[in-house]
Order: sequence, then structure tokens, then C-alpha cells
Amino acid sequence: MGSEVEAPLLAPAPAPAVEGCPGCAMERRKASSQGRVPYRELFFVGATTLASSLPITCLFPFMYFMVKDFHIAKTEADIGFYAGFLGASYMVGRAVSAIFWGIISDRIGRKPVIAFSILSVVIFSILFGLSTMYWVAIITRLVLGALNGLLAPMKAYCVEVCQTEHQALGLSLMNTAWALGLIVGPALGGYLAQETIHKHKVPEKDIKIVKTVSSEEGYWDSPRKKSLLQNRPWMSTMLPYCFFSLHDTAYSEILSLWAVSDRKYGGLSFSTEDLGDVLSMAGVSLLVYQLMMYRWVHKILGTVNSSRIASAVSILVLATYPFMTYLSGVELSLALYSAAMMKSALAITATTGICLLQNNAVCQEQRGTANGISTTAMSFFKSIAPVGAGILFSWAQKRQDAAFLPGDQVVFVVLNLVELLGLISTFEPFLVLPALPE
Repeated sequence: MGSEVEAPLLAPAPAPAVEGCPGCAMERRKASSQGRVPYRELFFVGATTLASSLPITCLFPFMYFMVKDFHIAKTEADIGFYAGFLGASYMVGRAVSAIFWGIISDRIGRKPVIAFSILSVVIFSILFGLSTMYWVAIITRLVLGALNGLLAPMKAYCVEVCQTEHQALGLSLMNTAWALGLIVGPALGGYLAQETIHKHKVPEKDIKIVKTVSSEEGYWDSPRKKSLLQNRPWMSTMLPYCFFSLHDTAYSEILSLWAVSDRKYGGLSFSTEDLGDVLSMAGVSLLVYQLMMYRWVHKILGTVNSSRIASAVSILVLATYPFMTYLSGVELSLALYSAAMMKSALAITATTGICLLQNNAVCQEQRGTANGISTTAMSFFKSIAPVGAGILFSWAQKRQDAAFLPGDQVVFVVLNLVELLGLISTFEPFLVLPALPE
């Protein structure tokens, strides 16, 4: 029984290769790679994701000042409230359309959806930058989120171009590129040469062969061939994925608001340039971690344990943030840099592990749709996060003299509670582990 559980769920049935099919071409390339890392494909994954991440990660530090320029906040404490809705609008748009883009990528291929998403990023990022009114900025971000369907097909692409031992590297590189939030160039997205899905019909006699071989290995009756909503291992990953997404987005929103707010309100009085410098250095360190260290972390700890340990340590790191208000100068910059780098590395480690579980719990013809559904759920939670974070931050600034958890202390306690819920959901009975490919 143990050997049956550990066997790959996707049986390596000898389906004939068809000339002109991008999926078959990719399978041949993977078979002849002899375990080599697909550097070219992963480079395009990282560059394209980096370009698409600009609307989310790069604008958080500036939303504080954008809301000020719109002259809609009556007091300093109200700025976080309005900035929260501005940050949430993108996620609302993405939550509405993510399933649609996942289904489309399963039917027409990954490349067309990725190319269209990059084009929408270019157009609507420019329109957002030209916004002079608050409601125009919100609508622009909402439409941008609805038209940017990159995440679902890109996650599927990462899994499909990598052999099993390199899938963790592919997904972690994608998550790292998204977190860095610096634009490299939208045009790079057009260089993705494979779409990875099979575009041909398998003859009836070959279908019988596949069924015969697969049934002997337990694949045809596998939950991965059923409806996604009946796939318990895949469904069980949604809870930690949503909690981690909620936490990470709220953390990003609060970190920027907290760092640039005045010290009399419990902040650090950073300028946007100072914050940018700290986060840039943290981003470079994070990239080094992902490229050189993460694969070993994943190999030693495993998919699930790496997510659990990263989440637990993340709680400890975040608990140190309120004490940074006692520092100043270089000590403060170094402390924030170290904590931000560790927090980002831990967050991506936890999220990547869950993404690996999700993508290995479904078969290829369902992978785009599955990622679309998970992106929708994740985007819904991420749309709540900035609003909740903004309201929580504004409320905390008004209670600087409270007897229990005064000021920003309550903000970081709430963030840790959300992370704790994510950690708990990675254990049984909440998480049902799928049988991962060897």
C-alpha cells in the first residue's frame, strides 16, 4: 500500500507524440533534459511575472501620498482608510475574472492569456498613473485587476515546463518575482515559446491503452480526474492559501503605511526614498535566497513542513516590529531591512509549498481552471486585506494611549493571529495531503 500511495498520480502512459503539438514538444524537451534546470523558461517566468507585479507591490508606499493629493481624507488617521480601498480595488477585479482566465488558458493555451495580461498591465498602469481623482484611480485599478489573468496560466506553465525536482524552484521564482515588484519590461512576456498544453486528439485505441495502464496504477480512479470541487486534497489547500494571502497583503499594506507615518502616531517617519532603499535591498537578498537556498530548504524539510516552519518563524519575526520604534538612524534601517527580508523569504516559502500541493493535486487538463479558482479565492481575501488593514491601522493610530496593546501593537498582533490561522490550517484535519509525484 505504501508504494501505491507514493506512485505518481499522473501515470506515464506511452501516448504518441504529435508533430506541431506544443505540449508534446515540451514533453520531449523535458525527457531529453536529463534533469537540467530549464533556465530559459524560468527566466521568462521571472521576467514576465516581475513586469506584471508592478500594479500591486510598487504602489503601496505611494498610496499614502496619493490619497493626500486627492484631498479626501479629513485627518491624518483617515488616510489609511482610503488607501485601503484603493489597494483593494485591484484584487476585487482579479477575483471576478480569475476563473475565466484559468478556463481560457486550458482551452487556447497559456501564451495568449499571458500576452494579453501583460498588455493590459502596460495600458492600465499608465492610466492609473494619470488619475487625478480618487474614483478614477479606483476604477482603473479595478479594470486592471479584471484584465490581468496572468497568475493562473503562469502557475500552470511553471509546473508543466519543469521536471518534478525543479517545480519548487519554478513556483518559488514566480512568487519571488511577484514580490520584488520591479518592472523589467512587459515585452519579455511575448517570448514565451511554448504553451505546454496538448492540442490534438488521442486515437481511440491509444485511449484504451492509457486507461489500461493507468487503471493498474490507480490513476483513472484518482480524485484528480473528478470534479475539482470533489477533489479533497486540492480543496483543502484553499484554506491555508487564502489565510497566507490575506496576511501577506495586509502586511505589505501596513508595512508601508506604518513606515512612512509620523513617529507621533507610532510610525517610523521614513521617506518613500528611505523605504524604497530598504525594500530594494530586501528584495535583492530575497532573490538570492530563492535562487540559491530555497530548493535546499524544500528538499530537506519537504513541501508541507517547509510551509509550517516558515509560517511559525514568521510569527516570531513579526512580533519584533513594534520594538523598532525605539531605534533610529542606521540601526533602525538595518533592523527593518533584516526583518523585511526574513519576512518576505518566510512568506514565499510558505506560499510556494501550498502552491506545489495545489498544482500536484490536479491533472494537467484541469490545472489552469484549478489555478483560476484558487486565484479567485486568493484575490477575494487579498481584496479584503487592504481595506481591513487600512481600517485597522487608522483605528490603531487613534488609540496611542490605550492601556492594552496601544497604537500599532494591536496591528501586529492581529496580523500574527491571521498567520496563526494559516499555520493551523496546514495540519489535519484541515489539510488532506495528496500523493506527490516522486
